[in-house]
Amino acid sequence: MSLRLTFIAHGATQATRAAAFPRDEPLEPASHAKAKALRPHLGRIDGAWTSPARRAVETAEALGLAAAIDPRLADIDLGSWAGESLADVETADAAGLARWMEDPTSAPHGGESVAALMIRAAIWLDEIGRGHGRIIAVTHAAFIRAVAIVALNADPKSFWRIDIEPLSFSRFLATNGRWTLRSLNAGAGQGDVA
Repeated sequence: MSLRLTFIAHGATQATRAAAFPRDEPLEPASHAKAKALRPHLGRIDGAWTSPARRAVETAEALGLAAAIDPRLADIDLGSWAGESLADVETADAAGLARWMEDPTSAPHGGESVAALMIRAAIWLDEIGRGHGRIIAVTHAAFIRAVAIVALNADPKSFWRIDIEPLSFSRFLATNGRWTLRSLNAGAGQGDVA
């Protein structure tokens, strides 16, 4: 038996558009409409989860999913940088920002390191990978990047080389707990989600 897992990145928010580190914020109005338009592409779904963040929950609702909230799907904890623009953080703490981008174990913002996020993602994947069916998880670009790194057993420094767009689909397949990347950052025009 196998598990088909599709991650859907939450829709765009004001922070997405402003190149800022988000707080718990709502979707932009246009993202609601875009998410609703994706409903016909979801296919058969045996289960759905969402991050507890407002932007992820609103995306799941707009997709018409009865998704259970799973705190492990939360975005990376950005500590003191949450709500700040990338430009402001670079001005205030250029060395810290550079360290965070270069060293996956670094957390100069006082939140979660990329390495810690990857551990959280690996634990979640290990637990869910023993199941079967077609599952959707609505979460954040950072979490999806971490899953891709874990599934591919790639160098954690590759985290910043993966781009995940709002409302994109990233598909993985687990067979006996072994993960395979099927597609990353796909749009609705590239086949059904599940």
